Amino acid sequence: MRKVKIDIEGMTCVSCAGHVEKALGKIGAKNVRVNPVTGKAFAEIDKSINEEQLKEAVKDAGYTPKNVTMEDAEPAPVSSQNHKESEINRWKKKLIGVWALTIPLVILMYSEKIIGKMIIPENLMTPAMLVLAFPVIFIFGFSTVKSGLRGFYKLYFGMDSLIALGTLIAWSTGILGYFIIVQDFSGVSGMIMAIFITGKYIESRAKGRATMEIKKLLELGAKKAKVLRDSPGDDSGEPQEELEIPVSEIKMGDILIVRPGEKIPTDGIVVKGESSVDESMVTGESLPVEKKAKSSVIGATINHDGILYIKATKIGKDTFLAHIIKLVEEAQGTKVPIQKIADKITNIFVPAILIISLLTFFGWLIFSSYELGRVVGIAISVLVIACPCALGLAVPISLTVGAGMGAKRGILIRKGEAIQTMKEIKTIIFDKTGTITKGVPEVSGIYAKDTRYLMNIAGSLERLSEHPVAKAIVKRVNLKRYRDVKNFKIIRGKGVQGTIGRNKIIIGNEILMNENKISLKDYIEKIKEFEEKGQTTMIVSENKKVLGIIGVSDTIKPDSRKAISELNNQGYKTIMITGDNERTAQAIAKQAGIKDVIARVLPEDKSKKVEELQKHGMVAFVGDGINDAPALKQANVGIAMGTGTDIAIEAGDIVLARGDLIGVVQAMNLSKATFSKIKQNLFWAFFYNIAAIPLAIAGLINPVVAEIAMALSSITVITNANLLRRKKV
Repeated sequence: MRKVKIDIEGMTCVSCAGHVEKALGKIGAKNVRVNPVTGKAFAEIDKSINEEQLKEAVKDAGYTPKNVTMEDAEPAPVSSQNHKESEINRWKKKLIGVWALTIPLVILMYSEKIIGKMIIPENLMTPAMLVLAFPVIFIFGFSTVKSGLRGFYKLYFGMDSLIALGTLIAWSTGILGYFIIVQDFSGVSGMIMAIFITGKYIESRAKGRATMEIKKLLELGAKKAKVLRDSPGDDSGEPQEELEIPVSEIKMGDILIVRPGEKIPTDGIVVKGESSVDESMVTGESLPVEKKAKSSVIGATINHDGILYIKATKIGKDTFLAHIIKLVEEAQGTKVPIQKIADKITNIFVPAILIISLLTFFGWLIFSSYELGRVVGIAISVLVIACPCALGLAVPISLTVGAGMGAKRGILIRKGEAIQTMKEIKTIIFDKTGTITKGVPEVSGIYAKDTRYLMNIAGSLERLSEHPVAKAIVKRVNLKRYRDVKNFKIIRGKGVQGTIGRNKIIIGNEILMNENKISLKDYIEKIKEFEEKGQTTMIVSENKKVLGIIGVSDTIKPDSRKAISELNNQGYKTIMITGDNERTAQAIAKQAGIKDVIARVLPEDKSKKVEELQKHGMVAFVGDGINDAPALKQANVGIAMGTGTDIAIEAGDIVLARGDLIGVVQAMNLSKATFSKIKQNLFWAFFYNIAAIPLAIAGLINPVVAEIAMALSSITVITNANLLRRKKV
């Protein structure tokens, strides 16, 4: 299975999204998620489904597919991401057109009240209103009418179905008046469509504001790059000529020249030069970061004061920025559990209103003395006031704004369910290395009779391991030539062993030494001393005799204590989990402000510990490494550090791009604020329909007022969601 994203035009409400989901599901797409706010559909497909099939499915549902992006394709260009702007412009043109005709229509209808006499003879009033309303409905409102009528023969009912039926019935009364006695609503039909289009224009602008974070992210990237390429006819193999090319033409391994004030075009490694780089878009840190040879750099960050020569190591869809954009877009396409309730109600709402409107019509016709025209007006009011647009937008618009706010702060909400689950979290478990600490340990203590021999042996063995502690030892030893090692073996969570010459070497913790029956009696006090300082102690033995111990320490991140303090103050139970022994773990936990520690946990047992704690309430797990992935999946909410491994990031429900723990606090606060907006919007949407529909059935609201009320309900929900931006997280 591979992931696919489809940009779609023409969706107006959650019913539209439901129709697209069903259509894509019919051709075999799985895990389909459609957001009517952003106009994007996300799905998983197998290789038997091609782009044309996807587009045909969307067309069959009644909407226009604009762009299809497969998981293994390059990200869509910025121009294709701007269809939201084209949608706003389209509604704006319609808005100008309809009111150019509707204003004369209103003057015509109410001229007697405005100036005391009718502008044209009464016998010409109906034809004039029919003529003025015709282009409003059948030209400027054609897409709405077409979409609405399609719903009837395909049994895909949506908001457009109610508007189309209401305006067509109202316009038709002008023609029916020539054959039977009926009140003329042909002028009202034009006003209904004009107000509807006005509401859609305001709504599209508000939606555009809700999705502007994606556009901002896209605009961060550089458009051009200066690259060194071989001169024509030059056989030296050395790049000689400086060329300016579009960023899309950068190749892996290209040497890029970035001068002061320029954006770094793509992710890479500095091969020459020194400078400071503004990485605030990634880290949030306002101070520039010093870069020199072998330093890694991120595309879209800004070079400050020196010339850098950078080797491109990631391009296109593999860059950090492209990955962030993808995660944000997917977040805006996810759903929260509470949305399923709203979706179910919305899916049955339109057919139910059609039936209620029909029953209202016959009820008033049979049991009242009202004339046919008045009864038709009441039925039309029921149709247009009951559009479930506000109900359908309540959840996705809030989620879109929340996901955008998160992206701005480096908080990427990969799964919408996390927003709802967050409010139930009682316990937050933190992995130690790379999460609470920097994840770059250094040798901070050595105790041995022969230090040089100890480090030579330890470095030779540990160079074969990828563990951070092993790398710290190798870095400290820094040998030009290492001893040959045979029978090398990693004992997960405990240490390593191998043979150098005829000697069996074991390096690891106390558990590993005890398992091999190696006596530590001469080193117990020193081990305790190292561990009480927060150092991870590695014991080095040769042929079951201890050669000495190496203390490795990893300092905590600058914001760890502040973040954990805030979480403690908010009432969360914070726990640190680590494979370190109890004394070392307690020393680190004390520095971070954590009271509860789970120590000596093997990597494969982390998820079991999470499961145990889940018996007492909802649990969030914060981690960064490959061995954290099972725990991230097991937790009710998995929070992955964006500076960690790709496997951990894929396992997380929320990704902290900046890798700082203060992001956990912000993620918790943002989730609560977003879910609060979702509940507010659902309340107002339900309240509006519960209050408005009975009034319309009772004949207390005329069709024009009904349409104004319907438009205002949608605008209110969208505006309320956008107010989320004012929330400090």
